[in-house]
Amino acid sequence: MPDPARGFPKQEFAARTARAQARMADAGLAGLLLMTEPEVRYFSGFHTLFWQSPTRPWFLFVPATGTPIAIIPEIGAALMRTTWLDDIRTWSAPAPDDDGISLLTDLLSPMAREGAVIGVLKGHETMLRMPLGDYERLMAGLPGLRINDATGIIRSLRMVKSGREIEKIAHICAIGSRTFAKVPDIAHQGLPLDALFRAFRREALAQGADDVPYLVGGADQGGYHDVISPPSSRPLANGDIVMLDTGATWDGYFCDFDRNWAVGQPDDSSRRAYDVLWRATQAGIDTARPGNTCRDLFHAMQSVIAEMDDQGGDVGRLGHGLGMQLTEWPSHAAFDETVLQENMVLTLEPSLGYGDGRIMVHEENIVVRAEGAELLTTRAPHDLQVI
Repeated sequence: MPDPARGFPKQEFAARTARAQARMADAGLAGLLLMTEPEVRYFSGFHTLFWQSPTRPWFLFVPATGTPIAIIPEIGAALMRTTWLDDIRTWSAPAPDDDGISLLTDLLSPMAREGAVIGVLKGHETMLRMPLGDYERLMAGLPGLRINDATGIIRSLRMVKSGREIEKIAHICAIGSRTFAKVPDIAHQGLPLDALFRAFRREALAQGADDVPYLVGGADQGGYHDVISPPSSRPLANGDIVMLDTGATWDGYFCDFDRNWAVGQPDDSSRRAYDVLWRATQAGIDTARPGNTCRDLFHAMQSVIAEMDDQGGDVGRLGHGLGMQLTEWPSHAAFDETVLQENMVLTLEPSLGYGDGRIMVHEENIVVRAEGAELLTTRAPHDLQVI
């Protein structure tokens, strides 16, 4: 199959903006001031790795009506002009004494004089991507402006994906699935774990990924003990359980799933842990229907995990949203009562603890359809694979 088209047509961004503006009207907001990469990209299409640098702030203002306004460093002007936006205001940055503050003040002053309310992101999983001192100076210069939390508006929009977004995520999931299928040809006893990581990244790029910004995992006798450490140079050995968890990207959208293997024949505990997690994942797949909640997903998976988990194995949640970010809202956790909707893209990520401090994690990516969950990843084999 040919690759999906890169980027989005103007109509996609116009529709996103219109939905945001409808929610803003309900909330009595005169605009949204956005400062973080996913939100700026969501409404504009501005896609660049320049966000990796903390030197320059970037701003996007979504007014109550009309097209969003970009307030950005001059270095980004040429790229921003390729988007659908036509109001682009720039300054020479970095400028520590006035990094866009004057431009923002000019834009927001009429609203401040009217005592208007604008929204910024204040909630969980958000941040203020500008110096706190600059934000305080901006607010001090706009005494009549009121600020409300717009996290709920942005969350409700981004959790439900468009058809084009789902197509991109499905594409990178297929690339990731093909890459994982190659691991038994790459990995072998004696191969250092860090060499396996490098080989996996090369294979993912060869399969068509744009980048592999996230790759974690572990390997140890009878099971790994954590899944976030950098890989060591320890050679793979007979009796190891190996896990790789990748967040590869294509056109700015992530996959996020893992696979487990045994080096040589697995021990009984690892084989059983894999079976429990495979069935817990299936329970999540069966429960992922519109109208159920993330809490329902959590309990469906946890009820299977409870057959074996003797360590607590608690990572706080058993999956999350997926899209422009490796992890997005919502969380499959006992506290999250978010109602599942059609076209939400989710990870299912049950984990458990067993043996002497060992853990195992299993993860798949799905999209919620009217009739239930649709797998975006190629389902892991029912039995633990052997290298």
